[in-house]
Amino acid sequence: MARFKRLEVLNQIAASGLIPILYHKDVEVLMRAVDGCVAGGSQIFEMTNRGDGAFRAFEELLKRCEKKYPQLILGAGSIEDPHTAAIYLALGANFVVSPLLSEPMIRFSNQRKVAVIPGAGSVTEIAAAEELGCELVKAFPADGMGGPGFVKALLGPRPWSSIVPTSGVEPTEDNIRAWFQAGVAALGMGSKLFNIKRLEEGEDPELAKRVASVLAWIKAARQKPA
Repeated sequence: MARFKRLEVLNQIAASGLIPILYHKDVEVLMRAVDGCVAGGSQIFEMTNRGDGAFRAFEELLKRCEKKYPQLILGAGSIEDPHTAAIYLALGANFVVSPLLSEPMIRFSNQRKVAVIPGAGSVTEIAAAEELGCELVKAFPADGMGGPGFVKALLGPRPWSSIVPTSGVEPTEDNIRAWFQAGVAALGMGSKLFNIKRLEEGEDPELAKRVASVLAWIKAARQKPA
C-alpha cells in the first residue's frame, strides 16, 4: 500500500519539477542512484519496470528507501496494464507512470487513489487522459513530439493541461529553460541524468551535483518569464 497520498505525490512532483528515472537489475546500483538524487535535493524517484523480475528489485529498493529515506516518494514506471500496476501497488508503489494511455490501468489506479501519470503522444490522448482524471500527463516520446514547441502550442488552446515531457530531455540549463518557458509542469529524466557505468563501478560523486544543478535551473526557469 502506498505510504503517500495521491495529493502529496502530485504536489511534490509539481513543486520539484523533476522525476529522476532509472532501471537496473542490480539493487545496489539503483540504491547508489537514489543516494545521489537525494543528496542533490530530489525527493522523487521512478524505477521502471523494464527487466525480467523487475518487481523484485523494486520491492527491495522500496524496503531500503523506507528505512534510509522515509520522505522519498518512490514510484514505478513503464506500467502498461492494470495487472502489472496491481503488482507494484501491492508492493507499495506511491505512483505509477506509463508510456501509453491505458484506460483500465488508470481506472484501477484511481480506485486505489494512487497517482497515475499516463503517457500520451497527441493532443487527443492528452485530453482523453485528463477526462479520465489524470492531473499530470506524460508527453512521450517528448523529443519525437516536437519538443518544447509542441508543449507551447498545446497550452495555447489548453492552458489547464499539466504536461511532463520524458525522453530527450537534456540536463542542461538551456534545455531545461526551454521546456519550462514552454509551460511544462515537470520533466522526466532518465539515461541522460545518470552515468550508468560509474554507478555500476561504485558511487558517482557527480550525480548529486547534476541533480542539484537541474533543480536550480528549474527554479530559475520558473521565476524568469518566457
